[in-house]
Amino acid sequence: MRSILIICLLGCFFAAYECGLARKLKAEGMDGFHGYSLANWVCMAEHESNFNTQAFNGKNDNGSSDYGIFQINSKWWCKNNSSPSANACNTMCSRFLDDNISDDITCAKRVVKDPNGMSAWVAWVRHCRYLASCNL
Repeated sequence: MRSILIICLLGCFFAAYECGLARKLKAEGMDGFHGYSLANWVCMAEHESNFNTQAFNGKNDNGSSDYGIFQINSKWWCKNNSSPSANACNTMCSRFLDDNISDDITCAKRVVKDPNGMSAWVAWVRHCRYLASCNL
């Protein structure tokens, strides 16, 4: 019985966090940005980082690392001082590891303007691509 209560409470916590993220993304103009609905952005954040603003993956085969709620990659989008970077978002990767996701959103907007669009995120391709055809 206690296990069920814990699971229910965790579910409520994640739902509340997801809604808070959706509100923040909407306020920052992400709903419909470059043709992608809010559902696409929330789905991508869930599958890239499990909504963790401090998520870090330093194990990419090409020597790059991924940072923050959107797992922004250091090879192309931010500078981490340990591997070469195009730094297209013109920011330090460490800025994506805090609870202020405004800079993460700004960079994600830059990423999605690239010809690959949201396909730049592997988790979006694997788990969320179908949403692009839903006309949400």
